[in-house]
Amino acid sequence: MHLLLVYPKYPDTYWSFRHALPFIGKKAVFPPLGLLTVAAMLPEEWELKLVDLNVEKLSDSDLQWSDYVFISAMTVQRASVQEVLDRCRAFGVKTVGGGPLFTTCHDEFPQVNHLVLGEAEETLPRFLADLEVKMPQRLYLPNGRPDITRTPLPRWELIDLRKYASMNIQYSRGCPFDCEFCDITQLFGRKPRTKTTDQVIAELEALHRAGWRGGVFFVDDNFIGDKPKLKKEVLPTMIAWMKRHGNPFFFYTEASINLADDPHLLELMFAAGFREVFIGIESPEEDALRETGKTQNRNRDLAASVRCIQRAGLQVQGGFIVGFDSDSPAIFDKQLRFIQESGIVVAMVGILMVLRGTKLHGRLSNEGRIINGSTGNNTEAFLNYRPKMPPQDLIAGYQRLIRTLYSPNYFYDRLMTFLKEYRLSGTSSFPLLQRRDVRAFVRSMLFLGILGRERLHYWKVFFWTLLRKPRLLPLAITLTIYGFHFRTVAAAICSSPQRNPP
Repeated sequence: MHLLLVYPKYPDTYWSFRHALPFIGKKAVFPPLGLLTVAAMLPEEWELKLVDLNVEKLSDSDLQWSDYVFISAMTVQRASVQEVLDRCRAFGVKTVGGGPLFTTCHDEFPQVNHLVLGEAEETLPRFLADLEVKMPQRLYLPNGRPDITRTPLPRWELIDLRKYASMNIQYSRGCPFDCEFCDITQLFGRKPRTKTTDQVIAELEALHRAGWRGGVFFVDDNFIGDKPKLKKEVLPTMIAWMKRHGNPFFFYTEASINLADDPHLLELMFAAGFREVFIGIESPEEDALRETGKTQNRNRDLAASVRCIQRAGLQVQGGFIVGFDSDSPAIFDKQLRFIQESGIVVAMVGILMVLRGTKLHGRLSNEGRIINGSTGNNTEAFLNYRPKMPPQDLIAGYQRLIRTLYSPNYFYDRLMTFLKEYRLSGTSSFPLLQRRDVRAFVRSMLFLGILGRERLHYWKVFFWTLLRKPRLLPLAITLTIYGFHFRTVAAAICSSPQRNPP
């Protein structure tokens, strides 16, 4: 069997970091962890090839070589998925679809030959068994949640690690919280399922043996879903492993804001090498948090929680949403003020996106307010539902917010707030000085410090950090490059035509 695994291309969004990657000479942020893991579940005698369209092109010869094409994708990759499916059909190659996009929207892809939905550990073995006797079905639905302690190591040898800015591993699936707009609990459940500590260490060892040094993203949707196990087993073992190997990695992940309530957990995460955490803050408005069921964010001083985490040595990256039913036109200024005052440099602000399978989609469907399918990209001037706020006001307010948020004045002011607040103890935040770091530094000086319209702000931050907190200089330079990416994406969003509801 000749099997081609294809990972579709991401559009240009905040999450792609496409305009930051050239500074470090990389093609994509992360490799396709899902497909690499699926590859490890396939028969050893099969010949496998993986094509990540974010780093290389899919050639006609690839399609001619393959007996089947496996495609895994998220909703935001829908346009690229369609292109791949069209090419497979033109070459007469059978396709197998899996991953979040196909799991939630499988009825929208009649051209896919086989749909293996849900988590691969649950449904893929059934497909493979049927395929072996030449009786594969078209649709495979999950019967339950798999035990991920049996999930194999990803097949890292199928990709060129040098093309990526960071590696990624998964420790857990599921989230104990159930926000109305989020599809994670529908995909993975509310009870966190975790790998064993031995599995985590084995994955770190595999990356280390493959020659990787640098960032590793724990892709868990809520890394702290099972706090006791982290504090008693996983993090202490990671700390010991990192020390034995000379701290070859630094980690980042996603977590809920209640991380701020556990000083011991923060201490352990920092000691293990965690330096960044993405947190869904969504809104500073209590009414919006109540509306969307964001219970973990309510009845707390969100800005104080952010400061607590950043003082512990973890940079907070924040997710924010506008367009909740309770939002008034004042929300845009309130969001801007909160983000600036809290010093969240990397602030992902988007319009509410209604995803299939969520409680929000069910509610708005019953109200007759769903008007389009979801693109999966909430960082664009697009609505797939009828908001309570006049649509033109929502889109115009959003465009004004992101244009202001990433303008040099506001961005660098926020960066200074963060650098003054951020506390770093022990070893350097980014202990490994690699060739790509030198390249990024030189390119940032040229494109931001000399040619960029933000050059005065750039040099102010540069010299302040060099003189006051020199150990943070690599981080400061990294964030200025992020700012360039976000500013470029924001400019494209603000110049795009508004697509209002009919």
